Amino acid sequence: MRRTVSAELHVTAGIGTTEVALQVALARVPGLRVSESLEIRQDGRLLEPAEEPTAHGGRMHLVTLDRAAEQPGEVSVRYDASVEDEAAGAVAEVPTTTADLMAYRRPSRYAQSDELFVTARRELGGRQGLALVHAVGDWVASRVRYVPGSSRVTDGAVATLLQGQGVCRDYAHLVVALLRALDVPARLAAVYAPGLRPMDFHAVAEAWVQGQWYAVDATRMAPRSAMARISTGRDAADTAFLSAYGAGIQMGPQTVTATVDGNLPVESADTAVQMP
Repeated sequence: MRRTVSAELHVTAGIGTTEVALQVALARVPGLRVSESLEIRQDGRLLEPAEEPTAHGGRMHLVTLDRAAEQPGEVSVRYDASVEDEAAGAVAEVPTTTADLMAYRRPSRYAQSDELFVTARRELGGRQGLALVHAVGDWVASRVRYVPGSSRVTDGAVATLLQGQGVCRDYAHLVVALLRALDVPARLAAVYAPGLRPMDFHAVAEAWVQGQWYAVDATRMAPRSAMARISTGRDAADTAFLSAYGAGIQMGPQTVTATVDGNLPVESADTAVQMP
């Protein structure tokens, strides 16, 4: 399957020096062919980012913005890529260590599994394997409404459960927290998601079952088999598409696109899906 994706971001840099970390580029994993371009400009001047590897083939691009008081500090980011499976039906694998699995069992900033231990055991205990994973996805889908703008960037899984609404990252955090509370290693993946409406960066959970990672998207908004991985981590703190340190930035317009050649795959929530 061939996917074509893009992201365009516009920001205004604060006066002084700002370090920016971008995670918009597709992860490089075995079994995928990626063709891409990344262009970052400040006031029309091309900047050269440094690339650093992250988990599961992800890549972070780092750039420093310098702005004097008299300069406008307008910054644009443009990423374009196509990605294609090298062999039909092949699932790429990046090694998962014992340390990874331990980290993905623990509570984290947005996935407070320790606070949801009782709820998870009461509502979802007694199941095993993929049956448990599907049950957690169904449970979250039935209790949370997708409402754009309904959550704050500081909200975690507990807030999502109490409010009963959120956006994709809120769904993913709740799924991850419940799985961890049930002793299943779980993590968050930021992805490009063909078929998503409204189009944006998307977040899904992944659960470790029988020696493999399986995608869980309780929003049911896009086919998992068409998704293209960007970054992977404990929660959104590890996978943010943009982080800024120092003088800071002001976000402007952003545009994300993701398409596939031909028809979108048919999605079934009960199907086990592995993402490259």
